Amino acid sequence: MEVMNFLNEVTSRYPQAISFGPGRPYEGLFEVERIGSYLDAYKRYLSEEQGRTPDEVRTLLFQYGRTNGQIHELVARALRNDEGIEAAPESLVVTVGCQEGMFIVLRALYADPSDVLLVSSPCYVGITGAARLLDIETAHVPDGENGTDPEVLRRTVADLRAAGKRPRAFYVVPDFSNPTGTCLPLATRRQLLELAEEEDLLLLEDNPYGFFTRTGTGLPTLKALDTRQRVIYLGSFAKTCFPGARVGYVVADQLVQAADGSRTLLADELSKIKGMVTVNTPALSQAVIGGMLLTHDFRLREANKPAADFYQQNLAVLLDSLERLLPPKRREAAGIHWNSPEGGFFLTLTLPVPADNALLEESAREHGVIWTPMSYFYPDSGGGRYQMRLSLSYLTPDQVAEGARRLVNLLERSCV
Repeated sequence: MEVMNFLNEVTSRYPQAISFGPGRPYEGLFEVERIGSYLDAYKRYLSEEQGRTPDEVRTLLFQYGRTNGQIHELVARALRNDEGIEAAPESLVVTVGCQEGMFIVLRALYADPSDVLLVSSPCYVGITGAARLLDIETAHVPDGENGTDPEVLRRTVADLRAAGKRPRAFYVVPDFSNPTGTCLPLATRRQLLELAEEEDLLLLEDNPYGFFTRTGTGLPTLKALDTRQRVIYLGSFAKTCFPGARVGYVVADQLVQAADGSRTLLADELSKIKGMVTVNTPALSQAVIGGMLLTHDFRLREANKPAADFYQQNLAVLLDSLERLLPPKRREAAGIHWNSPEGGFFLTLTLPVPADNALLEESAREHGVIWTPMSYFYPDSGGGRYQMRLSLSYLTPDQVAEGARRLVNLLERSCV
């Protein structure tokens, strides 16, 4: 919360600054007039395909509705087309954004003080924040150049068990992760699944950015490769549709023991918790997202091609600008370098000086450019002190180019 307050405060004081801070979708891609057509498509689906009466349609749109969600069957069809994930509709819980999905999954899985959540380091602050609110201990698994190293994860699990802890699950973003932009190779994905089976570990896979790749197809998700129900899949329509709907979902097809001793889907246990948190996901939001799925024939990857092309253009502009303004010999002499993601919203830039709040303040005030210190993504570990996260999703290509120019001016003054 302190991180967000500081970034918001800097942004409000320097409104003319170009911000590489927010990981939001570009608003120019949104079409307000389409919302009505999506609602109409969903209403036609209810009446024509499901045979609902006008009274039933009214109830489904205006009342509280099913706790697990109303569009679970539509989401399951889209997952099959877009990701090759075969998920039974009853294994899905439609949530209020992915953040609620994280919260209810953690609440369901963690019951004992010895239970530990494993997270990559650096890590998205939403999952570590949820764990902190639930008083769940987290253990950090340092990322390598290409993300998670399975052997480092295995050693971390062994160390925790030797200390009397129970590693319960590992949270991972395989595709263009926030904040680093790294993408796990296919071989690493298979190794993680094998490790999860051998170590009796669950994998919490979060996949907000998988559609936004240069190739257009991407690597298979962990869930698509999962044959032993080791993966709980966290999904969201924030990046692929629009964040204002606040609709996400969880695929939880694992069989667990209920309080009465019977075997049930983990999704059903998540539904019980969700009922005490948000009661249900807003019906109108689900209707709009359902209408989008119907309109695009349950193929959001194809529907997101214009957005993917836009973000790829921004990524190319940013990388090209940095390369042109800071050629190899110059940046190597200064100790500056950055990674080159194959997609997503983020990249990481490393400096020879601390990329801290003081430098950010100077950057916004003197150079008109804002970024995010990477140290914010290393809770309690002290990492990322010399790195910044650059998010390219919320800007036009011209703004990206100008922002890169301003950023290099800062670097020349501070580092070169």
